[in-house]
This record gives sequence, C-alpha cells and structure tokens, in this order.
Amino acid sequence: MARKLRMEYAGAIYHVINRGDRREPIFRDDQDRQRFLETLGEACRKTGWEVQAWCQMSNHFHLVMETPQANLVAGMKWFLGTYTSRFNQRHKLVGHLFSGRYKALIVDGSGNGYLRTVCDYVHLNPVRAKLLKPEQPLREYRWSSYGEYLKSPTRRLEWLKVWRLFGEMGIPQDSAAGRRQFEQMMEQRRELEEPRTLKAVRRGWCLGDEAFRQELLQQMSTRMSRHHGGDERQETAEAQAARIIAEELRRRKWEDSELERRRKGDCEKLKIARRLRRETTMTLNWIAQRLKMGASGYLANCLRHGG
Repeated sequence: MARKLRMEYAGAIYHVINRGDRREPIFRDDQDRQRFLETLGEACRKTGWEVQAWCQMSNHFHLVMETPQANLVAGMKWFLGTYTSRFNQRHKLVGHLFSGRYKALIVDGSGNGYLRTVCDYVHLNPVRAKLLKPEQPLREYRWSSYGEYLKSPTRRLEWLKVWRLFGEMGIPQDSAAGRRQFEQMMEQRRELEEPRTLKAVRRGWCLGDEAFRQELLQQMSTRMSRHHGGDERQETAEAQAARIIAEELRRRKWEDSELERRRKGDCEKLKIARRLRRETTMTLNWIAQRLKMGASGYLANCLRHGG
C-alpha cells in the first residue's frame, strides 16, 4: 500500500506526534527527556525549524513547529534517528524506538486561532492524562514548553518562538505582564476543552478553515505525480549543502578540483564535513562522496576521533 503524502512547503506549521514502538516508553528518566530536548535543539539549528509547543509524555511526544523551509521529512528523519541512536546507546539497546510513521497534522497559521487550538491541546495534555491534580497549576508539569513560555526571553530555550501564539491569544508583548496573562488564560482554558476540538486535532489531517483545506488538496493533487514530493525535498536539502560547500571553497580560495587532489582525511575537508553535519541533514555517505573523503565509515571515524 502506498504511503500517504507528506505535505511540505515553506512556512508550513505541523502538529507532530510519535509513539514508542508497541507503546513502550521513549523516556526512561529525566536524562532521556533532557537529551530529547537537546537533540530537538540540534534539529532546529540544522533545519531552521521554529518550535511553538511541545510536550513529553512517557511513551509519546507532541511537537508544534513551523518549517521556514520545506524540510519536515528530512529533518524528522535526522531527529528521530539521532534520538533513537542516543537512547539505544545509553540503555545498551538495539532496534526501533518509535512505532511506524509519525503523524503530522498541518495547521493553518493565518492567525485565525487554529495555532492556538493545537498549542492549547499540547500544553493541556498532562491535564487530560491526569498527571496533574485539579489543584495543581499547569506550571508544575516540567516536561512541556508551557513552563518555557513563563520564562523571560533570556532564560528560555532559543528555538522556542512564543510570539505567534501570544499574538493569537491577544497578548501584545512578551513581558512579565504578558506572561502572567498567558498563565491566567491557560488556567481558565483547562476547564473549557470541547470534545469536538479534541477530535479535530486527534483525527484530522489538517486543522483550518475550508479554504485552507481546499488549497492543501490542490497542492497535493499536483504533487502526487512527483513521487510524493521526494525530488523537491532532496533538491532543497542538497541546495543548502551545496551553498555551504561553495562558501567554504571560496573561503579557502579552492577550486572544486582541490577536493579531489587532497587526501581523503585532509583536516580542511574535515572542517567542511563537520559544518555539513552540524547545519544540514545530508547523510555521511553523501558528504563523503561530495568531499572525496572515501567511504562513509571512514568519515564517521574521522569525525568521531577528530582525525
């Protein structure tokens, strides 16, 4: 059976959910939770993602983010694969951590309240799961972005962007008064969730008005004949990598042929490879071939040991 199309476009907003394989835990302790956030931060730096909300539960996570570039698939592949590798390494495990494909609900970010709906859904998840007693404030659940919203900008994770949600809530400034207003509104909101809204977030493929839905359907119909947009995604990722390589070659006053002439473990080529790994989602195999650095295993060893 063919997989459903992953709709990607610059500026898209998604509510992403993924669960543990066989619904098993994806976080065993707070160190895992912190490592997940560190990995998410790395993914944001590589892809340019702007996160609006997240929530970590025991066996799944919620993530609301905007993709300024059309790179959801490449970024999620790196993010989930990297966290799985780190989780398995720490706990001396092998194999899958996540169950199947992640769900990605496309959200209308026009400012008409749909982003607020999905962010509220994410921030109130611990309440629905009864992880907080009725008398406990939302801020007492540590592992969601809700607590980050209550911090000043200098103390907040840099890749969490609060302005869009504040705007939809009518909060004019990211100030102490604005953050108090946000907390008051959310404490009121926890009593008012509607079953119809919950169903729309849980079961749908997009969240927006009819015009937004029809526009997405039109885009999907034009891309179905292009292998689900795979060519466009690859071109976007490779264009970013090509730009970085061109910058690095100019900095060194090299022609492209210099990559072939120098030995595969050359320290300058290794610097370029490190930047590509840090700032893009390109594979080790692609980087090794493009920089003339031999096999991907050799490059991995050089990056690991600083060769």
